[in-house]
Amino acid sequence: MGYVVDRWHLSTPPKGAAECGEHKGKVAAKAHGKGKRWQARYNGPDGAERTSLHRTKPEAEKEITKQEASKLDGSWIDPDRGKTKIEQVVFDIWLPATNTIERTKREYRGVMNRYLIPEWAGREVRSIRPSEAGAWQNLLTSKYELGGATPNRVSRLVRSVFRMAVIDRMIPVSPFDGIKAPTLVEPHIDPPDVSTVRLIIKEAHRDRWAVMAQLDALTGMRSGEIRGLRVDNLRLLNQALDVHQQLVYEPGKGYYLDKLKTGAGRRTLPLNKAAIDLLAWYLSKYPPPAQGEWAGLVFTMPGGTPIGESTLDWAFKAMCTKAKARRYRWHDLRHHYASVLIAGGENPKVVSRRLGHTDVAFTMRIYAHLFAEAEEQTRSVLDAAWAEPGETDGSGGEISQPTGRNPEPVSRERALVQVNP
Repeated sequence: MGYVVDRWHLSTPPKGAAECGEHKGKVAAKAHGKGKRWQARYNGPDGAERTSLHRTKPEAEKEITKQEASKLDGSWIDPDRGKTKIEQVVFDIWLPATNTIERTKREYRGVMNRYLIPEWAGREVRSIRPSEAGAWQNLLTSKYELGGATPNRVSRLVRSVFRMAVIDRMIPVSPFDGIKAPTLVEPHIDPPDVSTVRLIIKEAHRDRWAVMAQLDALTGMRSGEIRGLRVDNLRLLNQALDVHQQLVYEPGKGYYLDKLKTGAGRRTLPLNKAAIDLLAWYLSKYPPPAQGEWAGLVFTMPGGTPIGESTLDWAFKAMCTKAKARRYRWHDLRHHYASVLIAGGENPKVVSRRLGHTDVAFTMRIYAHLFAEAEEQTRSVLDAAWAEPGETDGSGGEISQPTGRNPEPVSRERALVQVNP
């Protein structure tokens, strides 16, 4: 659509103007008789009319030319939306647009209320300068005393708020552009090995804890995923387990089954013979509840109620203590599963998919040192394959040469049990 330049702030109307109707319907503004007398009117890409005031007609015309050009090249910014307050951008625009489950949105809301809103409440989104963005990031460690990977995680969430403001044409660029994010400090992963996990499992004082620990070591499920495992997720004849939901607890709401945070979290895990036999034995000895809210839940407390996260952690730490092992966390069984796959030469993409990670780069960051150890094992295999006959290794022993051929398959008897809950 076109544009209009109006001279509408007149000090005194020309003689006879009232009679001829030239200024009919026009009202003098507070700046009547002085200041910005020219109004530029134009339609934005959304069709809504915008106006701005200028001192001279050339300035008004220049503004309209600028706005029309920005609409054509896609750089147009809504001057009014830049005045939106930070809290409105966060809770009314960014949060509803995040592609995640409601429970995660509540977590995000809590992060914003703790670390962002107290610093910038009432500020217009366009008013935040890059220097202020950098200073805010420093507060995460200095004022709020966050450590580990948390400063990076909080900063990434806030940065995404301003990226949304850019996409929504509120601001031309994010104030975080050019500001380095807090260093991502990944914790060093030192999972228990197979022999240690075996010792821990032997010290379980209930079959429930022993079976859950071994199954987790063989599948790498998260705590909420294994506690929310249902019989209809098991496909024992197909040697597979579907991870489609998790058990969560929310104050005021209690326990309930919820979908996973990301699409990558929904996955199918292959089950080996040990896992299949373990589940078949447990389900035959401890049938899941047949009715009620928790019908079909594989692992429950004696009364058929869900197992809390803290209860599972307490049981596992007690097992570690009795086994005279380090007080591992339940999550370390998940790391153990990943370490076994990596040591066995699994492709990083496969490991990432088995763990339900959204990005293989995330998997590589967490387990970088384990992949490095696996690379060294690959070098040893290659050295052995290309060693000359009679060549010895560094310790004086003769290097055994692999043939490079797959061994003949060995037939195994498999005892599969179809469990009907």
